Amino acid sequence: MPCCGCGCLFAILGAVMPRVAIVLMWIFTDWVSRAFDGFILPLLGLIFLPYATLFYIVVAPNGVNGFEWLLVIFGFFLDITSYAGGSFSGKQEWDKR
Repeated sequence: MPCCGCGCLFAILGAVMPRVAIVLMWIFTDWVSRAFDGFILPLLGLIFLPYATLFYIVVAPNGVNGFEWLLVIFGFFLDITSYAGGSFSGKQEWDKR
């Protein structure tokens, strides 16, 4: 995590705004470069699957094994449910018209 000692604040930021947390990790730490070899895959993860990418960045520097894959899969499900929830609420707004 960031070297300023504000890990809890960063965890809350990651839970609420994962894209901002990834960008801050990309700027202020080397965790993204340790987790991914190139530039394209983390950028696509930032755009399409921010929670899964954030969880992968956090667990990947030590290697992803067993339980860590469950965290990445949980992040994937968070991303999918956030997209599904947005489309559901959009459908409700459309039905009200």
